[in-house]
Amino acid sequence: MASKKSVPHFATQSRTVLSGSEKAPLADAGSEKPAPLAARITVSVIVRRKTPLKAAHITGEQRLTRAQFNDSHAADPAAVKLVERFAKEFGLTVQPGTPAPGRRTVKLTGTVANMQRAFGVSLAHKTMEGVTYRVREGSINLPAELQGYVVAVLGLDNRPQAEPHFRILGEQDVAAAQAAQGQGFARPHAGGIISYTPVQVGELYQLPNGVTASNQTIGIIELGGGFRQTDITAYFKTLGQKPPTVIAVPIGTGRNNPTNSSSADGEVMLDIDVAGAVAPGARIVVYFAPNTDQGFVDAIAHAIHDTTYKPSVISISWGSAEVNWTAQAMAALDAACQSAAALGITITAASGDNGSSDAVTDGKNHVDFPASSPHVLACGGTNLQGSGSTITAETVWNAQPQGGATGGGVSNIFPLPTWQANSKVPKPTDPAGGRGVPDVAGDADPASGYVVRVDGKTLVIGGTSAVAPLWAGVIAVANQQNGKSAGFIQPAIYGTQGTAAFRDIVQGNNGSFVASTGWDACTGLGSPIAPQLIKAIRPTSAKSKSKSIASKRKTRVRTKK
Repeated sequence: MASKKSVPHFATQSRTVLSGSEKAPLADAGSEKPAPLAARITVSVIVRRKTPLKAAHITGEQRLTRAQFNDSHAADPAAVKLVERFAKEFGLTVQPGTPAPGRRTVKLTGTVANMQRAFGVSLAHKTMEGVTYRVREGSINLPAELQGYVVAVLGLDNRPQAEPHFRILGEQDVAAAQAAQGQGFARPHAGGIISYTPVQVGELYQLPNGVTASNQTIGIIELGGGFRQTDITAYFKTLGQKPPTVIAVPIGTGRNNPTNSSSADGEVMLDIDVAGAVAPGARIVVYFAPNTDQGFVDAIAHAIHDTTYKPSVISISWGSAEVNWTAQAMAALDAACQSAAALGITITAASGDNGSSDAVTDGKNHVDFPASSPHVLACGGTNLQGSGSTITAETVWNAQPQGGATGGGVSNIFPLPTWQANSKVPKPTDPAGGRGVPDVAGDADPASGYVVRVDGKTLVIGGTSAVAPLWAGVIAVANQQNGKSAGFIQPAIYGTQGTAAFRDIVQGNNGSFVASTGWDACTGLGSPIAPQLIKAIRPTSAKSKSKSIASKRKTRVRTKK
């Protein structure tokens, strides 16, 4: 008996644009030719949740266990089945094990020819700065039945998505900084330059002596570069600390790939050295992913749902201006950060090193993403001057035009969060926005930078890339001291009890915005006063509040009876 042929289903449906998938043309592209039709690629199809997260989950007021999260807020089974049928019809293979527990990403592999037919796109190879990328332009077009079930399709385009936010101090100053390492606080070098070890920065921010972050895991997202164990061992020996356990986790084609001190290795080692030194005893897990929107989202989602290492805080030092992202990629990444908040995981993110323009040349103000997500702790930068264990001056980092400046401003994508409503955030350019960036700050100016070791060289490095792991380290210490992860801390730090936890930065500007009393779009609430911060973010008030509410409910029930 002849086998029954499958009847086309999705192929015969009308198609509509996947909202937010519009991709801008590659600027300054060189040669162009069609992508080879037989080449095989893997894309991420992100589907909707089984049920949406509640506001109380997203603010961290009601935390979920992983079992609760997976049961109610992972991928919608109906959406997964639709995508599987869709993939089969267009000759695409579903990667085994996807979506992973808690996650909403279905991985599909197939030829360029089949991907083009499936998603209604044209893929081409274009060259930028001597490197050839696979690109798509315009929108993704889905069969009508998939609309509402699929929220993002990432990976058709593999152009770079983000940049690391670190800056190396000029070579002429490195020798002086190297000579000062291990001799207490470095004396100012020529031109007012000073350098610190991360331990010294922690002392200036009043981290209590002898505290550790044992039993804590700090996750670090990297989209390039790598580390060498020999550098980590040598560096922490100079600090008089036991080297942290550092584990590399490959995501997709990403891997630990150290090359030279002029590469993204500087970012990787800055993150490890700062987080590990500020939070001694913490385990450091570095998630290496390709520098694409697909890789970025994959890495963050993997870290959040990592049941092997279970990071309590995740540090991100990569990003790009909001205008450089598609709306679907931003929404997918932000949704992952919402999941982190629901699970009690803190995410810190660098606010950028290019002032209020965020390196966009249209003459307007811009902020960096993912720092602009209201579900991450956005970290701005200062110039820090200290004597002994005392801060003598702290101002907004701004050494423009060549030396960089802290990013900060107002999102044009994310609305003003309720916890930031009383912060006098300036109005956004786009009325849809309103979220103020950054939330907090810390030492970032290369002229008051961190002494670190990269590929056998001692360098002084700054940038808001240093502030994200600094805050991740401080929060890891707080988690250890408080006996529970801080989770989503914005409601606490913007509340009345958070006021005493910050050193208010009132001098300087980042271009369009000026530091002032209270929150500002240069340094947020300010730099940490560690003992008060540890108290402020202790997650007991929400628990007490929940008990109080439960008690009131029981009282009402008894009264009715």
